[in-house]
Amino acid sequence: MYAERVLSGMRPTGSLHLGHYHGVLKNWVNLQHEYPCLFFVADWHALTTQYDSPQGIEKASMDMLVDWLAAGVDPNQATLFIQSKVPEHAELHLLLSMMTPLGWLERVPTYKDQQEKLANKDLSTYGFLGYPLLMSADILIYRADNVPVGEDQIPHVEFTRELARRFNHMYGREPGFEDKAREAVKKLGSKKARLYEEMRTRFQQNGDRDAIEQAKAVLDEVQHLSMADRERLFGYLEGTGKMILVEPGYLLTEASRMPGLDGQKMSKSYNNTITLREPEESVAKKVKSMPTDPARVRRNDPGDPAKCPVWQLHQVYSDDSCKEWVQHGCKTAGIGCIECKQPVIDGILKEQAPMRERAQVYLDDPTLVKNIVADGCEKAREYARETMRDVREAMGLEYH
Repeated sequence: MYAERVLSGMRPTGSLHLGHYHGVLKNWVNLQHEYPCLFFVADWHALTTQYDSPQGIEKASMDMLVDWLAAGVDPNQATLFIQSKVPEHAELHLLLSMMTPLGWLERVPTYKDQQEKLANKDLSTYGFLGYPLLMSADILIYRADNVPVGEDQIPHVEFTRELARRFNHMYGREPGFEDKAREAVKKLGSKKARLYEEMRTRFQQNGDRDAIEQAKAVLDEVQHLSMADRERLFGYLEGTGKMILVEPGYLLTEASRMPGLDGQKMSKSYNNTITLREPEESVAKKVKSMPTDPARVRRNDPGDPAKCPVWQLHQVYSDDSCKEWVQHGCKTAGIGCIECKQPVIDGILKEQAPMRERAQVYLDDPTLVKNIVADGCEKAREYARETMRDVREAMGLEYH
């Protein structure tokens, strides 16, 4: 089996805000210590909705990369690259488009959702319809088995799994596959072979997903199997044929708890954000001008923290004793709104300080970012080329 890999990407939208940090980047920083991680700038994805104004994509990509590095993503631990610099993504996307039923794409929940949200844009394009397929190609080309997603993105991973299954079923039937697979079973030794057959039956007859995991664990214990036999046994187990594309799993990430300055979700479209590297004076000004409980018209009017957007930021940045101080002080009018906002300002600035420091290195010498990306793209291409060799061979496009 291939090494466990985590893959995740982001569309380049320019400077990132604290919602991105709490929702995605913090998680990436943790994952890079646990798995080999690939993080990419999804610049082609930006074109699905920005095809008429692509001029800002390059700058937005570089700004975003600096933010990743500022947040603590470590290029020595993770591979950072740009999607369009690995043209194999486009090749796999094209080949998969030949066998993907149109209905599958139209059923992806975000397809209609995005069309409604961006009603002012003409999204009746081939690229927009096919963007879930490009997302699948991004995942499948790295044989990534862990994709960190929020709950709303699970359907994309399921779609990718279906696609891998369909591809393996259509193109993974090497001549004499069943015989070769049965020969490979014998190599497991009688005890493990019996266990494997039992799990295979449980999955194929009863659809028992646990049986697959148990059988995979059995195969992982066998050191002497060749890569080809291992792949055959995975395919034989699931009844698909040789496993060329790996069905990805997902790592569910918690939704960001980061509220915006108005109490809604932090988002550029609501104009309620604080960017990762926003100047200190600007952070202080934005927080000080935040709306508070409408009942507190004057300093000596008592309020209710539950009705105040600032309280939501205390949930992220303040410890229990500070939160107790806020609750008591607000309800008794013992503290004013400006006093209440100061610990939030301090908390945000404390979180941002190491980010500013890390970013400065790259702002002083932009070639550092370019070199990191060049190395990352080269590494990503090696993985991608390996997958495409197998894909072309399976589809009879190798022209030996």
